[in-house]
Amino acid sequence: MPTRSRRRFLRQLSAGLLAAPLLSESAAAQTLVAPRVPTGANDRINLACIGLGIQGFSDLDAALQTPGVQLVAGCDLYDGHLERAREVYGSDIFLTRDYREILARPDVDAVIVATPDHWHDTITIAALDAGKHVYCEKPIVQQLEEGQAVLDAERRNPGVLIVGSQRVSSILTEQAREIYRRGDLGQLVLVETFYDRFSALGAWQYSIPRDASPATVDWETFLKDTGDRPFDAERFFRWRNYRDYGTGVAGDLFVHLFSGSHRILDSLGPERIYATGGLRYWNDGRDVPDVFIASCDYGEQEGHPAFNMQLRVNFVDGGGGGSRTRFVGTEGSLEVGGNSLTLRRKTLPAAPGYGGWDTYNTFPQATRKEFEGWYRSQYPPVPPTVVGPAEWTYRSPEGYSDHVHHFANWFEAIRNDGKVVEDGAFGFRAAAPSLAANLSYFDRRVVDWDPVKMKCS
Repeated sequence: MPTRSRRRFLRQLSAGLLAAPLLSESAAAQTLVAPRVPTGANDRINLACIGLGIQGFSDLDAALQTPGVQLVAGCDLYDGHLERAREVYGSDIFLTRDYREILARPDVDAVIVATPDHWHDTITIAALDAGKHVYCEKPIVQQLEEGQAVLDAERRNPGVLIVGSQRVSSILTEQAREIYRRGDLGQLVLVETFYDRFSALGAWQYSIPRDASPATVDWETFLKDTGDRPFDAERFFRWRNYRDYGTGVAGDLFVHLFSGSHRILDSLGPERIYATGGLRYWNDGRDVPDVFIASCDYGEQEGHPAFNMQLRVNFVDGGGGGSRTRFVGTEGSLEVGGNSLTLRRKTLPAAPGYGGWDTYNTFPQATRKEFEGWYRSQYPPVPPTVVGPAEWTYRSPEGYSDHVHHFANWFEAIRNDGKVVEDGAFGFRAAAPSLAANLSYFDRRVVDWDPVKMKCS
């Protein structure tokens, strides 16, 4: 069946379904591999968290909502984080500054890696080689050249690796994916997405404890291979502000935008990336921009047409911030953000128009009359191709958490030798264009990327 006819057939077939979700909540959960209730002691997963900062505590809050998961150990380089973990999770958990002690413990089945970005690859590889299952926070690596080593470690070990970009597991993402695959947008031509913030904490101006010092912080371990530097509490607690330890706006937020879009579109990623921006407001010593914009070219991939993607992050947003992604096609658009999505469908004209702001109005009367007759014979009226409501909105269930769902997907894969929705390759294909955007910005050049071979071309 020709592509356009097939799309029209699918829309007609499913027009009556738009009054309800394309996937029921239970069906979407099944699609994402929903967790089952543990049945015995062998189902219990002993979990450790390496990195007990903001993201580490957030991850544990989500992870421990899955039945049969128990926190047994934690690691951090700041004594205060370890003390807080003991207050929250009890005195029975094993706590240390040295992540290698965590990996050496036989009672640890799985680890969360929620450290600063420059430690992601090293600890993830070591954990996989130690026989652990790994949840690595995004981005999976700090530098493009680190990606293949992590993927090699994933391939040679039985542990299940999932990358922590929870938007991939969202029921909202699954609904959007079904809409796109059904053909309601026609041919995709453009993706517009942003993730803006308007607060000091949103711009990584995190709180620094008054007792921060070389006595309470393992500064030398934190530095890793970034060179010697005197103790600096701001660099330790606000590490996202510095290229030595973090990945800036791209690694923190672009990754979410890429990963969610790639899941919806079944895309491997862009082929060309160009980024611009600047440090416009948060001149607090950081060396990464607070306004960042990227343009990406996506080529044809496995039957998917070429399209363009625009990304933006703005830490000086006066509107309160937020995130949205808009998929624009020849026959509709889909906007995804927060806890809802909206599909808007339209019929684009197939024939050239006339009248209004057109040269037709500059023709003499006789020429206009002749043109009208010719036009009607050449372009007879065509019935609209859009079937069903022109606009439809879906909202995720009350109290739903994609963060919890993402962890549940990982735990279920661990228990049943299954697959996760965001394995190492998927995570790297979301991180790579983000890191390429950094390269583009700092080197002032276009970066060519091969999303299939996962290397710069």
